[in-house]
Amino acid sequence: MLDIALVGCGGSMPVPNRYLTSMMAAFNGSMMLIDCGEGTQVSLKMLKWGFKAIDIVAFTHYHGDHIIGFPGLLLTMGNSGRTAPLNVLGPPGLKNVVNGLRVICPELPFELNLIEISTDTPEHIRIGEFSISTLPVEHTLPCLAYKIEALRTKKFNREKAESLKIPMKFWNRLQKGEEIEFEDNVFTPDMVLGESRKGLQVCYCTDSRPINELVDFIKDSELFICEGMYGDDSNLDKALQNKHMLFSEAAMLAKEGTVDELWLTHYSPALACPEDYLEDARKIFSNTVTGQDRMIKKLMFSK
Repeated sequence: MLDIALVGCGGSMPVPNRYLTSMMAAFNGSMMLIDCGEGTQVSLKMLKWGFKAIDIVAFTHYHGDHIIGFPGLLLTMGNSGRTAPLNVLGPPGLKNVVNGLRVICPELPFELNLIEISTDTPEHIRIGEFSISTLPVEHTLPCLAYKIEALRTKKFNREKAESLKIPMKFWNRLQKGEEIEFEDNVFTPDMVLGESRKGLQVCYCTDSRPINELVDFIKDSELFICEGMYGDDSNLDKALQNKHMLFSEAAMLAKEGTVDELWLTHYSPALACPEDYLEDARKIFSNTVTGQDRMIKKLMFSK
């Protein structure tokens, strides 16, 4: 099971009842936070998912509405008793940005593992429970879209294990991918595991124009969380100038990428009622939802 929370759905500046951009994923006891705008830790406290289990913080880019909440979050994590290193991902320039933000939190009881991600080519990285892919997108600063995959272990085949006379005490270790030597025999996971099983995939894109590469990047995702800075198509000139998206453009990406569900997020402060434009997006992609702070979804593995 992969849990997703839209921690904040505002863009540019906070407004009443709308915190700035942030998303959380939780899988197998580990959590990954994407972006950390102003008010993120307040919304996280309201969400009640905790702080100590956050293993990864990833930034799409370094505009203030995506990073200003980071120093406060670090202090809160330190005060919660965290001592394990924290992985921090972001486009080139990450070290300078983090060092600048840490002027107000120079002493922490844990280390930061800074990982800069290229904005020239797509990349893939595996950290703990999360398989993470990135795609350079089109914004006014170097920017990344993220794809999170919750991988599923292959199903254990009892009949194969018994036919090969593999002791039962090794079954669990083999299922977890461990290779075992025992009495001049070598037991490998492929000896007892069946076919690969479909995992879960969530994609997150903000801020960007709707580039063609996004269609393949989000292909067949269970959930696509995408910026909808402007609801009204009459704002196309603003979207082009500021490198953002309309609701209709996000919906077209979701349709072409054949995703299961689209959540709109990163609303303009001037967009007081995103719901007013929801039906326009649904005419293009029917399973479109206007995101709200702390909206949650539990994604389940198929049988």
